Amino acid sequence: MIKKIFLFIVRSLLAFIGLIIVITILFVNLSPEFGGTPTDEETAEFEKLDYFQDGSFQNLISTSMDMSFSQIIELIGEQIEGVPNSEPDFDVEILKIDSLNLVKTKSINKVIWFGHSAVLMQLNGKNILFDPMLGDVPAPHPLLGPSRYYDELPMEIEALPVIDYIFISHDHYDHLDMGSIEKLKSKTKRFYVPIGVGAHLIEWGVAKDKIHEMAWWDETTSDSLFIAFAPSRHFSGRDFSRNTTLWGSWIVKADNQNVYFSGDSGYGPHFKSIGEKYGPFDFAMLECGQYNDKWSEIHMSPEATAQAGLDINAKVFMPIHWGSFTLALHSWTDPVARVRAKAEELDLPITTPKIGEIVYLEGLKYPMEEWWVRK
Repeated sequence: MIKKIFLFIVRSLLAFIGLIIVITILFVNLSPEFGGTPTDEETAEFEKLDYFQDGSFQNLISTSMDMSFSQIIELIGEQIEGVPNSEPDFDVEILKIDSLNLVKTKSINKVIWFGHSAVLMQLNGKNILFDPMLGDVPAPHPLLGPSRYYDELPMEIEALPVIDYIFISHDHYDHLDMGSIEKLKSKTKRFYVPIGVGAHLIEWGVAKDKIHEMAWWDETTSDSLFIAFAPSRHFSGRDFSRNTTLWGSWIVKADNQNVYFSGDSGYGPHFKSIGEKYGPFDFAMLECGQYNDKWSEIHMSPEATAQAGLDINAKVFMPIHWGSFTLALHSWTDPVARVRAKAEELDLPITTPKIGEIVYLEGLKYPMEEWWVRK
């Protein structure tokens, strides 16, 4: 009798595990959220690059994303225990943007942070979006990720003006969101993306002639803008495969403004190389958040963020990749508190605007209110 019960339990567990595997395989293969796959012809072109080896892109320096068994067990314990102040315990103030005023003042160079790494910029009269993850959950399904801290955006996608350029740094869900792209594609003129990422956009209905893919150190001009794509120290992937598409950072230069967007990155010598080649930068948006000692080579600490600002020779920088989602085991305010302290130590100008607050690039004073501190 005991043997029969034991066999029943084992068979039930195996059946349950099998069902989960089948559901997962079907979900990955059938859900459009996972995007597209580069063609064999595109992959053959990738193989001509020094940093594409054995079927995947590589970082410029050795970069580990692996954890030991003991680290995995430790991480599980930390996740179960949780972190104090991991999200706001008050309503975060979101400044609303007047769409008509945005159109009227498009000739004034400005930046508006939408939270996390999503940024709206008006430069030389052009409307530009960086990593417009404007959805509620950075995951392929709402049940698989954390929700945004706030319900409203500074401006809903439908109210945004015609977008001249969208720049994508890599294909992770907190930077490339299918729902946002589907709403933006009809009002966007051009998409600039790392090589391989265009396959996702095509899968989601973006016209191929709107998509411009770039490899590291590629340069181009469009309208009145100089555009370059530079390395970062990270990885890519929307399913179980890794590094089949590239990742990186963007340089956008206008007549009197030189701007840098870091995307996601661990700290490395590439920052100094970028500064020497394309700097100094009038304004930089630098990753600062979702870090951990266990994955420090792909997400830098706040102190490293400030150092990166020095390396690229930024006149002022704005920390991004924080303030919207809890994706790592630190308090939601830890990134901004630490990076401000380090920037002050390094005598490096920093700005920390509210979500939706306008930052004028030619302004004499940048927003510095500690809005994340509960009043």
